[in-house]
Amino acid sequence: MTTPHPPHPSAPSSTLEALRLPPFHLDDAGIAWVADQLRTLTTKQKVRQLFNVAAHGDDEAQVAALAALGVGGVTRFGGADLDASWRATRALIERSEIPLLISGDIEGGAIGLPFGTALPNQLGLAATGSTALAEEAVTVLAREARAMGYNWTFTPVTDLNAAFRSAIVATRSYGSDPDTVLAQARVNVATFQRHGIAATAKHWPGEGFDDRDQHLVTTINPLDMPAWREHFGRIYRGLIDDGLMTVMSAHIALPAYAREHGATGLELCRPACVSRCLNEDLLRGELGFNGLIVSDASGMAGLSSWASRAECIPEVIANGCDVLLFPSPFEADFGHVLRALSDGRLTEARVEEAVTRVLGLKAALGLHRKTLDELLPPLEQARAVVRQPAHLAVEQRVASASVTLVKDVRGLLPLSVERHRRIVVVTDPARGGFAGQAPKELEVPALLAAHGFEVRAFDTAQPPTPADTDLVLYLLAQESLLVQSHIYLDWARLHGHWTTAMRRYWHDIPCALVSFGQPYYLYDAPRMPCVVNAYTAASPVQHAVVRKLLGAEAFTGISPVDAFCGLPDAAY
Repeated sequence: MTTPHPPHPSAPSSTLEALRLPPFHLDDAGIAWVADQLRTLTTKQKVRQLFNVAAHGDDEAQVAALAALGVGGVTRFGGADLDASWRATRALIERSEIPLLISGDIEGGAIGLPFGTALPNQLGLAATGSTALAEEAVTVLAREARAMGYNWTFTPVTDLNAAFRSAIVATRSYGSDPDTVLAQARVNVATFQRHGIAATAKHWPGEGFDDRDQHLVTTINPLDMPAWREHFGRIYRGLIDDGLMTVMSAHIALPAYAREHGATGLELCRPACVSRCLNEDLLRGELGFNGLIVSDASGMAGLSSWASRAECIPEVIANGCDVLLFPSPFEADFGHVLRALSDGRLTEARVEEAVTRVLGLKAALGLHRKTLDELLPPLEQARAVVRQPAHLAVEQRVASASVTLVKDVRGLLPLSVERHRRIVVVTDPARGGFAGQAPKELEVPALLAAHGFEVRAFDTAQPPTPADTDLVLYLLAQESLLVQSHIYLDWARLHGHWTTAMRRYWHDIPCALVSFGQPYYLYDAPRMPCVVNAYTAASPVQHAVVRKLLGAEAFTGISPVDAFCGLPDAAY
């Protein structure tokens, strides 16, 4: 058996007293408020506080109706209209008797406020090579999120880009180097929490070595414990020592640790969200985490393929998660938990422990002391904060700094109208947004046309030839997506037919590929002579790419991953 890190000092005798310690730091008044709530709430009301429900869209009546559920938190998935999103959140907060944890995936890139400042995803931030610039970007995210009423972010993603074919880690991670991930994640946690928003490290116990998606299957972290402690253990311990408030326990197994604790057979692959061993022994015991544990979304197949909802929903709470994310439907899952309380599968002591942490997090954020306008600033203030000039200046700096020239082995760049006037653009018609969002049209073709280039779309019936084309430009824009299994360069889709999928133009016509998302397309096109990774299709990033393609700006981005995918020929 490996030698673990030494445990943190022993915890106080009660969960309530533990709220005086990091990361809660409650004073006597905060402890008194939590204790008063615990005395007042019935058992059923306490159970309701353990649920975080999703609020999709901006229908005021529908969103506000969630307050009647008496849940502890609501995750907002608002639309593209700032005013409508604000009004729906305001109606929800006004109707809530106990202040709500208002949460969201405030990641950047395709995942965040659709009307907010357009900042890169985590991989794009890491590509800047600057934690100072990352802090500026996260400060913008935090200010705008607070202006819209958020007090809990499900970030940072602390996964590692080890298995490059993963469609779900990819652009959501800070890269493949644990030191980079830890440094960037520390900035994320400190910045959000400094602005009154609890941060969440995810996805415990660490994703990225399995190239599958836990939305579709229970994924496996294959590391042995010495390697795990050197990779994910070091990242989580560092963030915990910094005062990380919450951790998201995911649908990921860690067989090496389960084996050390006597598990055999299928139990080696028990997902963390229903594993007392991983949540209590490893996260709380060995790493000393005293904060709140939230499950990943309970509808994901990484959990639903493990057991029925009647069985696994109570197990999420019983085995160490303090909050269950996205009950569906709520009343059914609420009933599953109550039945488990009745038959002894879940104890009232465990519910008391979990709800104490939920209330403790609310008190730590000062929600119990805040006025309505402090919980959600007036609409005029929100409008003034979101996309203010100072934020747009950060948007431009970060966009420019993130764009990465992976290779240009034939000296194609910079492009010029004299040498590359006739450009054929090839795009993937299947390009999609995150979580069902409609993708925006790429602006690059129009931007190039504005500079005097003759740009036309690829036509399968009339493929490009040296006589009519000076450059074939592949433009791809697929960031990490849910339930995608894998993201890859689909030659048949790009070239329109399986017979043309086998054509390669770069021997006769200059070719380049720009990815506004997935950074690993060289795996499917290792001999592509010129490749640029831009990580996200945000408008300022597209403008920055065009400036760099034309030589108006230098490429300064540093790839946070091995864009060559370990292939021996991809660098040539």
